[in-house]
Amino acid sequence: MPEEVAVIGLARSGVAVSKLLIRQGERVYASDASRTAASESAVAELTALGAAVDVGRHDVARVANARYVVTSPGVPPNAAPLAAARAVGKEILSEVEIALRALPNTRYIAVTGTKGKSTTTSLIAKLLKSLGLDAEDAGNIGTPLSLLPLREKQPSWVALEISSFQLHDTPSIAPSVGVLTNLAPDHLDRYDGDVSAYYADKKLLFRNARLESKRVVNADFPEVLELVKGTPGTEYSYSVESTAHAWLDKQRDRLMLFEEELLPRSQLPLAGNQNVANALAAALAVSVADPAHQSDDARSRMRAALTQAAPLPHRFQPVGEFAGVLWVNDSKATDVLAARVAIENMTRPTVLLLGGRGKGESYGGLRDAISAHCRAVIAYGEEGDKIAADLAGASRIERLTGDFDTVLRRARALAQPGDAILLAPAVTSWDMFKDAEERGAAFAAFARAETS
Repeated sequence: MPEEVAVIGLARSGVAVSKLLIRQGERVYASDASRTAASESAVAELTALGAAVDVGRHDVARVANARYVVTSPGVPPNAAPLAAARAVGKEILSEVEIALRALPNTRYIAVTGTKGKSTTTSLIAKLLKSLGLDAEDAGNIGTPLSLLPLREKQPSWVALEISSFQLHDTPSIAPSVGVLTNLAPDHLDRYDGDVSAYYADKKLLFRNARLESKRVVNADFPEVLELVKGTPGTEYSYSVESTAHAWLDKQRDRLMLFEEELLPRSQLPLAGNQNVANALAAALAVSVADPAHQSDDARSRMRAALTQAAPLPHRFQPVGEFAGVLWVNDSKATDVLAARVAIENMTRPTVLLLGGRGKGESYGGLRDAISAHCRAVIAYGEEGDKIAADLAGASRIERLTGDFDTVLRRARALAQPGDAILLAPAVTSWDMFKDAEERGAAFAAFARAETS
């Protein structure tokens, strides 16, 4: 009997890659440590296709006997089935790796970084489509890459968001253009507090770089420039602070691309300089991906597409202004860098909501931004005590216990007409919610109820 391939984790990417492997004629054993409605649904779906499936447990011995193991990004590297497979020398691959092998004729632009990955990836796909190309966004942005080979017609281009966890187990990655948006400490709980290990996984985006390779990097982050130093290939940079291959001309308030105006800042309907940076990164990456993308017509099409850009849900997204108070949902700001960027882009006195389940970071890096922009900070959730201690004296800091509605009611009471309430938690949502999307939806629903 031929050996099995083991798939660990049955969220969207695990289910998708299981289907792809089955389509390729592999025998699949798939398992998930949790038993939820979603995992139970996966059991029925994959069993019907011929897979062996466990939920609520892993058959560790069976995993260790597999030919190789495919892991989902949410599975920690020290999970028992992965540890068992690693102990006997079995190859551990990401879902992205399996998908890339099944997409040999698809060109892709891959995006990683601590902040801005999803927006940049979404914009890249939008710009590729504006050029008349068959393009999709996939990966960590939401659509598992493994779904694309299952389609009758595979796209010619993919904008691929890829996390550090996925990069760790994707040995063949070799994008047409690799994009590194920025770097800051993150996921330190996953990396045992070792930020250098986190950065090293980010650098794996360029593990197969050659002289003809191209990369797009954020010149405003010295850590980024240091990380890619000496990497083979051609480097293109973007900046909102100084001249680069793509940059924000602050004097004329224009986004520039290769010495020519791309569009006025006023025509980009995305708030904050972080979104200017994302737009610059996307336009630069698409333009260098192929010589055909550098014509006057291509530039005109990309300009038009950027004027129609919309913020992704839960990413610095205004959800309404009620009684003179603007509510801004940045629930996806799950690290200190993301929260700091959001705070620095606020133009009104702000009541800031910080809290949830921590990832091992210090919050001291938020002090200057909070002092400059925040009327008050509400520290809540499991991490509330540490947040309040780290930020003592930076502004009015309130440590609040209770549920999320209690937090939102207090924020509403503290905000004055002309203020903003910003959800930029700096940590995960897992103490109160299943994910950042659910947290952001609760914030938006409360805000909108203000008018009822």
